[in-house]
Amino acid sequence: MITVFGSINMDLIATTPRLPKPGETVAGSGFSTAAGGKGANQALAARRAGSTVRMVGAVGGDEFAAPALALLEEAGTDLGAVRRVGGPTGIALILVGGDGENMITVVPGANGTVGEQEASAAVAVMQPGDFLMLQLEVPAGAVERALVEAKGRGVSSILNIAPLTADAVRLGRMADIVIANETEFELFAGRGVMTAPQREDALMQLHRETGQTLIVTLGAEGVIAARDSKLHRAQGLAIEPVDTVGAGDTFCGYLAASLDQGLDFEAALRRAAVAGSLACLKHGAQPSIPTAGEVEPHL
Repeated sequence: MITVFGSINMDLIATTPRLPKPGETVAGSGFSTAAGGKGANQALAARRAGSTVRMVGAVGGDEFAAPALALLEEAGTDLGAVRRVGGPTGIALILVGGDGENMITVVPGANGTVGEQEASAAVAVMQPGDFLMLQLEVPAGAVERALVEAKGRGVSSILNIAPLTADAVRLGRMADIVIANETEFELFAGRGVMTAPQREDALMQLHRETGQTLIVTLGAEGVIAARDSKLHRAQGLAIEPVDTVGAGDTFCGYLAASLDQGLDFEAALRRAAVAGSLACLKHGAQPSIPTAGEVEPHL
């Protein structure tokens, strides 16, 4: 079973021919809303990949709360540990350019109320061998408590160190499996911009020091990982991206689900990479997440 401890947002998405430069106004070409939040996105991805998933988090008392949970509920995610609080649901303001790249500002809202008490309660009902998946859109103290208690209960923890916060390095050292993109990994490794060989060397060095499974997503170049003293690689699909906003969360959720379902690590890495590629073919974070049936033919 997978428990996802993290954020639940409503995404407000504007599309534009190109992303604006600082101080510049660019005319938009479209607007839509979609359920999001890194926690909720990853929970939905793991559920659509076929695993039993429990979501732990909070939504507000506003009109965004119900639609933020709608796709999770429709997919059969356990929402019993999602708390309703006063104030707004978390919001993400997303700009998507014509090349599929994006810019995002997140306003925490109810996510900022998730605390250590919820973290303890989330882990207390878990069993050894379960997976706890976390991100950094809820308070750092809550994430830390969840990681500490997961370790004590023999629960495998997966931390996606996104968005990149001041606590990312410290919290990342506490997880069993760390997932980062290129920029996030450079901070985690304590280095500047790296070439591909330098990144691989840093990945293996850090793996030898910590014993952690370390995964770096590389966009169109696939993914590399260090596990069991080996460097692993996986490729996604050759695609023309429409919107990359859901790709990373789809990867994380599918990886957790694949490991939860007993796939070996390389197969799990490949399945997650393919799912992440497919998520770039539709707009929106959650609407773009493929089902297991959509992923399997591409494997």
